[in-house]
Amino acid sequence: MSTQVATCYRHPDRETGVRCQRCERPICTACLVPAPVGVQCVECVRRFRPRAAVLSAGSLARSASVTTVLITVNVVVWLAGLVLTGGSGLFTGSPLAGAAGLSAAPVAAGEWWRAITAGFLHSGLIHLGLNMAVLYMLGPPVEGALGRVRFTVLYFTALIASSLGALMLSPGAYTVGASGAIFGLMGAIVVGQRAAGIDPWRSGILTWIVINLVFTLVVPGVSIGGHLGGLAGGLIAGALLFRRSLPAPAGIAGCLVLAAASFLALLQVAGHPLRG
Repeated sequence: MSTQVATCYRHPDRETGVRCQRCERPICTACLVPAPVGVQCVECVRRFRPRAAVLSAGSLARSASVTTVLITVNVVVWLAGLVLTGGSGLFTGSPLAGAAGLSAAPVAAGEWWRAITAGFLHSGLIHLGLNMAVLYMLGPPVEGALGRVRFTVLYFTALIASSLGALMLSPGAYTVGASGAIFGLMGAIVVGQRAAGIDPWRSGILTWIVINLVFTLVVPGVSIGGHLGGLAGGLIAGALLFRRSLPAPAGIAGCLVLAAASFLALLQVAGHPLRG
């Protein structure tokens, strides 16, 4: 029994196993355009996403500079923590962790920077590795769709919203990790896919979010508020940044307002915790 091999609809001489998520036609690597998750063909992007940059697989690496910086900073901070603790780890005993992790009491005392720096600390190598692996997968396509500036605004807006959520539900806990901001990227992907006419259930991103939320609820020690806050921040920021009828500067301004409001609310919650 023989199996027919699909060929690119634009280049019939090229075999491929990849299909456009919108029209389902087979496409080769020269014709695919990264979507927030998955790929589309050049024609569908030009037809349904006229404002989106057409990025080939070859140019994807060049579009991921902010993602690369974020991963590098997280890894460097982790290594710095190992040096400070003599190799015992970052989360416990490190002056860096003690000065930068998120908790209500120090934030209320004026150490506001913890709302951001906590997103670059990790409790262990596995924690760091899992978060960086997901950021490596999700960051480049989102950055490619939004561009460096809007992607940076999205990431830090979700990070601040994540810190707000963490302080709302567990003000006394010591919270670290990039997962809240990464949940924000997931939320933005859902909005971006819907704006591009892609079914988020079909792409798998909603299933992935549900699985991660279940993991958040059942595994002890995971910041429920941080994950939910980041997801909510990413959904709202994504709605502003991916909305075709909204000019890019207006979307950025809206995210900055959201980040500022989340930060002010975070300071209020830190000084007056909702839970003991």
